[in-house]
Amino acid sequence: MAIASIVMAIPFGVQVRRHSPIAARHVLFAALAGLFFAGDLTTWNTAVLIGNAANATLFGNTSPLWVGIGAMVLFKEKLRPMFWGGLLLAMFGAAVILGQDFLIHPTLSIGDSLGLLAGFFYGMFFLATERARDALSSLVSWWISAAVATLALLALTVLFQQSLVGYSANTYLNLIALALLVQTFGWLCINYALGHLPASIVSPTLLGQPVITAIAAVPLLGQSLSGGQIIGGLVVLAGIYIVYRSKQTRGG
Repeated sequence: MAIASIVMAIPFGVQVRRHSPIAARHVLFAALAGLFFAGDLTTWNTAVLIGNAANATLFGNTSPLWVGIGAMVLFKEKLRPMFWGGLLLAMFGAAVILGQDFLIHPTLSIGDSLGLLAGFFYGMFFLATERARDALSSLVSWWISAAVATLALLALTVLFQQSLVGYSANTYLNLIALALLVQTFGWLCINYALGHLPASIVSPTLLGQPVITAIAAVPLLGQSLSGGQIIGGLVVLAGIYIVYRSKQTRGG
């Protein structure tokens, strides 16, 4: 997060000068999104380290459920039964891809609980960012969130006495790649989308990530797709389509 914030600091400053003044209310929403994102990264990465990575990812993908509930309670958004049906279908498909072990042995460990908390934080990040994007550009909203997340994560790093140095060159290269490809490009795309679509659409669409991951693992890792993964992927895509159609049927 720090690398991404530093890389985009100058473009952020240019946009701020072009679009000033910036409403404090929307800056606060962007900062709140950064705190939620820091919570997501902290709980999810910890869940992966102390528990089952697939289960942590499965529970992290409950975020669309929290987004749907938050959109109804906080934003008074009316979500049709068709939306909930599509969402549950997509989440079930993701569970088939990621959570076969959990579906067979449904026990909730500390790592699983942290993964579930990560899903909640991730969902709140979407809702806060949606409000920030009412008045902020995707770059400005993203950078404020990234900077706040950096400070929050630094505080947690110091609190839990985690070292920032002493790792291999390969580790640092991977951190740079994550910063540029995921935290910068990927999250800018999400921030852009949240300025044009509600979080209740963007978040369920990202359930397609496990599908893309499973497909990418074939050429990159030499893994093969199982019958369950193929069926789960098709179910996810069908659920996302139904969610999208539920919005179209009520006029966009």
